Amino acid sequence: MGDVTIRPARPGDARGIALLDVETWRTTYAGMLSAGYLVGLSERRREAGWRSVILREPRDVRVGIDPTGTIVGFGSCGPNRGDQFFAGEVFTLYVAPDWQNQGIGRRLLVTLFRRLVATRRRSAILWVLRDNPSRFFYERVGGQQVSRKALAVGGAAVEAIAYGWRDLPGFLAAVSSEDREPEP
Repeated sequence: MGDVTIRPARPGDARGIALLDVETWRTTYAGMLSAGYLVGLSERRREAGWRSVILREPRDVRVGIDPTGTIVGFGSCGPNRGDQFFAGEVFTLYVAPDWQNQGIGRRLLVTLFRRLVATRRRSAILWVLRDNPSRFFYERVGGQQVSRKALAVGGAAVEAIAYGWRDLPGFLAAVSSEDREPEP
């Protein structure tokens, strides 16, 4: 499937991110969230939202681009929105279904962690729906379950689990050189 390049997002990436965002929600959360909610997801609204995030701070959003220029993964990070025990938060991390299990998610996560450390955030938290089978990925990359809460999504209460990394510099120091991404 070729090499994937990880880089900071650009405003022109907003549409590709939005398309992948909606696609991954529909495939990942089918059976967990209501079909009506998933069908009602708006690529146009998500595109506007992503463009706004990218324009505010493009280095907080990273994309994985395949050799044809298609976005096959993305993630975003920034200051923690709630838990005082973690300085940073990974808000999103999605990889296209056909590109999963090829190391792209790990590369994106490492890049987001590097961004957090570069902005003096030495720890991070990430929330994932409990029934999302991809949550085990976060355990494989060293995340520890640190909290749980109910979230209202599409009119239903769903349980979310938080994974935490208390020492991002230590985590990054242990990452092998082949996982390192240049910081543009």
